[in-house]
Amino acid sequence: MTVHGSFPGSRPRRLRVNPVMRRMVAETRLHPADLILPAFVREGISRPVPISTMPGVVQHTLDTLRKAAVEAASAGVSGIMLFGVPEEDKKDATGTAGTDPDGILQTGIRAVKEEVGDDLVVMSDLCLDEFTDHGHCGVLDDQGRVDNDATLERYAEMAQVQADAGTHVVGPSGMMDGQVGVVRDALDTIGREDVSILAYTAKYSSAFYGPFREAVGSSLKGDRKTYQQDPANARESLRELALDLEEGADMVMVKPALPYLDILARIAAEVDVPVAAYQISGEYAMVEAAAEKGWIDRDAAILETLTGVKRAGANMILTYWATEVAQKL
Repeated sequence: MTVHGSFPGSRPRRLRVNPVMRRMVAETRLHPADLILPAFVREGISRPVPISTMPGVVQHTLDTLRKAAVEAASAGVSGIMLFGVPEEDKKDATGTAGTDPDGILQTGIRAVKEEVGDDLVVMSDLCLDEFTDHGHCGVLDDQGRVDNDATLERYAEMAQVQADAGTHVVGPSGMMDGQVGVVRDALDTIGREDVSILAYTAKYSSAFYGPFREAVGSSLKGDRKTYQQDPANARESLRELALDLEEGADMVMVKPALPYLDILARIAAEVDVPVAAYQISGEYAMVEAAAEKGWIDRDAAILETLTGVKRAGANMILTYWATEVAQKL
């Protein structure tokens, strides 16, 4: 250590003396363009339905979904990720409502595209779990296990109907082996080379998905540990990453975000494609619940969590606070 006149000679606090100084030297900056809004559109409702475990988030009607899309675009949010919630009696073993051109997800995609055009990147969840009566992300075999390759056939069809509805980006989220390659082939077969794939590369089997199950009206019994990643594993995510890139992923994602910042940082250091992170329902609910009890400063906590995700390497963050934060930024 070099001493210049008095101890200590190095004073990092000089760069923290006031808000303008701190802003000037900040290494990480959040911007509205970093944000993507996940949104739920539900069939058969006449007004938005609040999600009890996610205060402030609703299952939208088509009309309120349109309004939410306009609000997000006006705030500078880059994208909206759509999830469809069908009527209960339309669920079946193979999730046919998910590939119905007039199903709720495809209808929602068309509604948003009609409302905002290309002012917002329209993304669609490509998975069967919302549409199956058993709640799993794929087709079951005669022993009740998720049949990987039979499920891929359903994903191919799903990709095509979502593309036909007008989505800019599909997000295959079921963690089936080979899903990115099959979806890319399916899109290219119908001449939709322009539709991008956001690969759910490292999607972990997490306790933090709980509120999401209410949000999509999930019928799941049991868990998804035979296809989602084990939280104990890190190297495995790099293997999944290599496979997704080889199969044609345009962007890659880590989900959840906060419990897996180490995975996010490792993946961000490995790739030259955009990296997304999904701040999921349980992460949202924890902050909202603690803030409601007065235990934390809500606004400060929201910004801190999002800054942490960005600092770890995410180019894009899916968050239920997207519009609110974009307006404040």
